[in-house]
Parts: sequence; structure tokens; C-alpha cells
Amino acid sequence: MLSHPDSAVENDQLRGYKEFQQHLKATEKTSQDLAIVSEQYFHHGRRAWFGHLDWVFDYLTETPGKIAVFAQIAAINGLLLVLYSGPLYKIAVRACFLGVIFGFGLVLSFSQTTWTHFGWYMCSLSFFHYSEYLVTAIINPRSLSLDSFLLNHSVEYTLAAVSSWVEFTVEKLMLPDMKQLSWLSVVGLLMVLCGEGLRKAAMLTAGSNFNHIVQNEKAQSHVLVTDGVYTFCRHPSYVGWFYWSIGTQVMLCNPVCTVGYTIASWRFFRERIEEEELFLIHFFSEDYVKYKKQVSTGLPFISGIRVN
Repeated sequence: MLSHPDSAVENDQLRGYKEFQQHLKATEKTSQDLAIVSEQYFHHGRRAWFGHLDWVFDYLTETPGKIAVFAQIAAINGLLLVLYSGPLYKIAVRACFLGVIFGFGLVLSFSQTTWTHFGWYMCSLSFFHYSEYLVTAIINPRSLSLDSFLLNHSVEYTLAAVSSWVEFTVEKLMLPDMKQLSWLSVVGLLMVLCGEGLRKAAMLTAGSNFNHIVQNEKAQSHVLVTDGVYTFCRHPSYVGWFYWSIGTQVMLCNPVCTVGYTIASWRFFRERIEEEELFLIHFFSEDYVKYKKQVSTGLPFISGIRVN
């Protein structure tokens, strides 16, 4: 029986179409396999890279690691005691201590652990105190002292720091999911970085006019600084410290301390600004009064000392 020519053509077309579909499926499967292999390779490499830091973290949190850390700290302390004496030794010990804290913070920050955000906090805190001393040594070495680290700022400051550690630990044990709000911690980290940058910019701009202690007597070299970051607010160093302190608690996802730090910092800087501006008006008279009218303090709901 003879087949119709049109039927033969249709069969050839149908066969070609099926072969084309099979080719597409094979190509698609190959692409998917390549994508899976690439993803597996990427994650394997990532785990391998972070695995070294995870091993360091696990070692440091075990008993042998703790013993090794204490032994190393004791050895460094002994070496510093031999190399330095008197005030230099005290400075070296504090700088070394802050460096160790910063190092532990880096390990936590880059390890696959739920303590990552606390590692950010450790780096932020240690860098803040170390840079306070370093920048003061650069801009105003005559006022430099152990207190320039601001480690012993006040009893209230120490209690505030300890309370934040306690809150973070308790909430992490009872509500662990609350401490994994990465987006909120990133917001806190940005507040910390901006606050730190603004404060150090203010210190560098003020130069030798900057001092950690409110001055009640005008030095011969003391001038009124109104340029740089001081064109935007009268007290940029306080503004930076204010948002830095709040940012540390936002970064740790500490709701109680975030509110507490905001209230305590606001009250502290309100009283500090009023006290400082009394002396600034005495030092610079109408020049500061004019500057005060043109530029705000930079802090919310704080206008400074009232002038009639």
C-alpha cells in the first residue's frame, strides 16, 4: 500500500520536532547541572574559607584555648613590663588590651556563629577608646593622659556598658531569634560608623582647642572653631558620641538599653553643653553668641544655654 506524499512529509516534520525538543531538554539539564555544580563549589569554598575562623572560634571557647589566651596575655604583659616602666607601661597595657578585644571581635565577626553582631560591638567599642587616645595624641599632646582612653570615664558609663552585656546575654539565651535581626544590626553598625566618623572629624578640626575636660580658663592658643563640621552643628563631637552610643545598642538588638542609652545620653549632653557654653560665652563673648544664634547644637531638643 502506498502512503500519501503529504503524510510522509508530516511524519518527517513531527520526527524533527521531537528530536529538537529532546535536544532542548538535554541542553537545559546540562545547564542546570552546571549551575548546581558551580553553586556547590562556591559554598564549599566559602565553608573552607570560613572554616579556619570557625576552628579558631571553637578553640578559643574551649578550656585549652582559654588557658592559651590567658598564658599569652600574661606573656605579653610581662614583656611590656620589661620594655616599659611607669606611665608608658600603663599606656601600653591599655593599648594592648584594646587590641586583643578588637582581635577577638574580628574573629567573631567573620565566624559562622550567632555571636557575629557581638563581634561588631567588640570592634566598635575597642576602636572607639583606642582612637580617642590616638587622635588626642595627634591634635593636643599637652592634654594627653591615661584618661584620654576614656576607659574610666565614669561609674555610670561602666554600669551602662555592663548592663548592655547582661541584657544581650540574657535575651540571647531566652529569645535567641531576637538577636538575629541582621537588618537592624546593620542599621546600628551604620549609626556607629557615622557617629565615630563625625566625632573624630570634630576632634581633628578643633585641633589643640579640643579637650576631653570642659575648660574653665581660656588658654592663649584657644580660638573659636566655626569651620569644617562645626558649620553644621556647634557640638559635633557630642552629636557623634550620642549616635555612636545608641548605635551600639541597636547593633546588639538590645531594646531596653537602646531606650536607656538614649535617655541617659541625652540628659548627659544637655547638662554638658549648658555647662560648656557658659565658659564659651565668657571666653568669646559676642562672637560665640552670634555663632550660637546661627548654628544649632545638632542634638534633638537641646538648644544649649539661654542668652538674654
